[in-house]
Amino acid sequence: MPHSTSSQQNTHLKTVLSARHIRFIALGSAIGTGLFYGSAEAIKTAGPAVLLAYLIGGAAVFIVMRALGEMAVHNPVPGSFGSYAREYLGPLAGFITGWTYTFEMVIVALADVTAFGIYMGLWYPDVPQWIWVLGIIFFIGAMNLCHVRVFGEMEFWLSLIKVVAIVAMMLAGAGVIFFGFGHHFPATGLANLWSHGGFAPHGWQGVLASLGIVMFAFGGVEIIGVTAAEAKDPQKTIPKAINTIPLRIIFFYVCTLAVLMALFPWNHFGEQGSPFVIIFDGLGIPAAATVLNIVVISASISAINSDIFGAGRMMYGMSREGLAPKSFQRLARNGVPWMTVVVMGVALLGAVVLNYLMPERVFVLIASLAAFATVWVWVMILLSHFAMRRGLTAQQRKQIAFPVPLWPAVPLLTLLFMGVVIAVLGMMAETRMALIAGLVWIGLLAGVWFGWIRRGEGGAFDANGSQS
Repeated sequence: MPHSTSSQQNTHLKTVLSARHIRFIALGSAIGTGLFYGSAEAIKTAGPAVLLAYLIGGAAVFIVMRALGEMAVHNPVPGSFGSYAREYLGPLAGFITGWTYTFEMVIVALADVTAFGIYMGLWYPDVPQWIWVLGIIFFIGAMNLCHVRVFGEMEFWLSLIKVVAIVAMMLAGAGVIFFGFGHHFPATGLANLWSHGGFAPHGWQGVLASLGIVMFAFGGVEIIGVTAAEAKDPQKTIPKAINTIPLRIIFFYVCTLAVLMALFPWNHFGEQGSPFVIIFDGLGIPAAATVLNIVVISASISAINSDIFGAGRMMYGMSREGLAPKSFQRLARNGVPWMTVVVMGVALLGAVVLNYLMPERVFVLIASLAAFATVWVWVMILLSHFAMRRGLTAQQRKQIAFPVPLWPAVPLLTLLFMGVVIAVLGMMAETRMALIAGLVWIGLLAGVWFGWIRRGEGGAFDANGSQS
C-alpha cells in the first residue's frame, strides 16, 4: 500500500537539534509555572526558608540528571530513560517508567495551561478561565506539528524572553532593595528575609512540606535525555546542557525568589496570579506588571510546548519497543510524530473540564500529582543507572565519558531524598489525595502489563521490531 511505503520511508526522528536548542528546551520545561506561579504556594508553606528547599532539591535533581546524562551519552535512543529502564530493569519497569513520564508531562501541562488561564485573568477577569485553557491547547498543538527545527527555534526564543525578563527583574529588584524606588518606596534591604517570624517561620516542617511544590517546579528538566535522539552531537550537547543545571537553579530559583521575598514580606504573597506580577503591581508600576504578565504568559506557553514535545517523543520511543500502540510511530513528512501530538492535545482537554468545575482548587492538586510522577520517574532513572553500572566491567567503568560524581554514595543519598519527598506528599492533607492517585496509576499500569500485554493479548502494542 502507498501509505505503508511512505511510513517505511519516514520512521526515524530527525537529528537537527543543536546545543542551543537543547539548552533552551530544558530551560523551557524547568523554568515555567513552578517558578512563576507555584513558588507563591511554596513560599507560603516554608517562608524564606523555601530557599533551602530549592537548594537541596536542586542538588538532588542535578545528580539525577548526571545519571541520565551518563546513560544518554553512552546510548542515545528514542524514549530515553523509558528505554533504559526496560533494558536494565526489565520490560515491566520500562513500561511503567515510560507511561508515568507521559502521565507526568500530561499533568505538568495541565498545571501550565491552568496557570495560563489564571494569568489571562489579570487582563480579562470576566472571561471564564477554561476558555483561555482551550485556546492555548489548540495553539500549542499546532506548533508541535511543525518541523522539529521550528519547534526548537520557537522554544529558544520563548525561553530567551523569560531568561532576559528574570535577569532584568533581578537587577531592578536589587536596585529597589538597596536604593529604593521614588519617594514612596524606600530601600527595603534584606530584612524581610528574617523579620516576619524568622527565616524559617514554620521550622523544618515547613521546609519539608514545601518539597512537593519545589520538586514540581523542577519537573521536566529530564527532557534533556529525551532530546538526545534528535541531537546533532549528543556526546557534546547533553553534558553541556546538564552541567549548566546547578547555575540555573541557583540563579533562576534561589536568587530570584530571594529578591522577591526581600522586596515584600513573604506572608504577603497570595494565590491570585504570579507573585512576579503582584510584586511590581504593589510597587505602583502597572506598566511593569503588564510586561511581566506577558513574560509569564510566554513562559507558560514555552513550558506547555516542552511538555507536549517530551511526552510525544517518549510515546514514540515506547511504540518502537512494543510498549505503546504502533500508531504512535506515525511520522509526518517533516519527521514529527503527529499521532502522539494529537493524543497529548486530547488528554489536555481534561484541563478544560477541571478549570470549568474547580478553577480555584485545581492548581495545587495538579502540582502535587505531577510532583509524585516526577519523583517516580527520577527514582527509576537512578535505579536504571545503578543497574547499568553493575553490568559494566571495571575497565568499562573507567571509560565512561560522562560519569556521575562520587558514585555510588551521592546517588544513594539522592534515592533516599526522593523517598522523603514521596513520604511528605502522603503526610500533608493537601497532597495526600495526589499520592493516592499516583499509586493507583502505578497499580493500573502493573495490572495492564500482567493482565494484557504480558499475555500477548495487546495486539496494538506489537512493535515493528519484536520485544526481546
